[in-house]
Amino acid sequence: MDLVGARLKKIRLEKGITLEEAHKKTKIHLNILKAIEEGGVDNLNPVYIKGFIKIYCKFLGVDYKDYIPDYKDLKAPIKQDQDVAPGKKNKPISFIKSTSLKIDSFKPRIKFRIVFIIVLILVFSAGMFKLGKFLSSRRTFKSEKVKQGPVQAKIKQKSPVVKLDKKDSQLLANPTIQGVRVVVSAKDDCWMQVKVDGKIFLRGVLKKGRFETWQAKEKIELFLSSAGSVSLEANGKFFGSLGRKGQVLKDVVITREGLTVGQ
Repeated sequence: MDLVGARLKKIRLEKGITLEEAHKKTKIHLNILKAIEEGGVDNLNPVYIKGFIKIYCKFLGVDYKDYIPDYKDLKAPIKQDQDVAPGKKNKPISFIKSTSLKIDSFKPRIKFRIVFIIVLILVFSAGMFKLGKFLSSRRTFKSEKVKQGPVQAKIKQKSPVVKLDKKDSQLLANPTIQGVRVVVSAKDDCWMQVKVDGKIFLRGVLKKGRFETWQAKEKIELFLSSAGSVSLEANGKFFGSLGRKGQVLKDVVITREGLTVGQ
């Protein structure tokens, strides 16, 4: 039977047919086809083996008589090991019982494959979840990586509290810089209002981890509900936070000449 199965397998491979295709066309269980090709059908009834091989040979386009061992002997009815009482007919062996013996031997393999597939699905799901978190974190404001130093200027109550030194003022006054550019980054949620050349561009909450950029010709005015919750960059110069958390700054004005902060 090993030789017969090997010959049939060789014919199938030469025709470029997979076991799955043979299973779909012949309706023979995939495990039984494998057993026929590997010579592992010893626990199946010879009559059923003959039937399977006939179907398989017909599918492969070969004469089954050349592939069924002891074809003439298989034609004869199977003798029962036990004596049968006169007048009683031998009951045919259930096809389901005979094939179940072979299928049961494959159950450990089937269970292992199911477990392996489940593990693969779990690993794939976990990988996709981590990838999603990684891509989401990349969208957060990159300026959080910059180490924040001390506030560049002290805030006074009555007079403008932040001024650029002469060197920085000269850089800002350089004609190569066009207009006014401001970047505000939120370390915590902060309600704010932004005016660009007198027009309101934002009135709402800047969420933690987000940032916004505005460009003006003359000036940009900011109202901050919590000065310590945001950091500020004006005309390419990083100022950090202009106050403490919860401190309200109503009149932060940025022009090409510099930055002033009022209450």
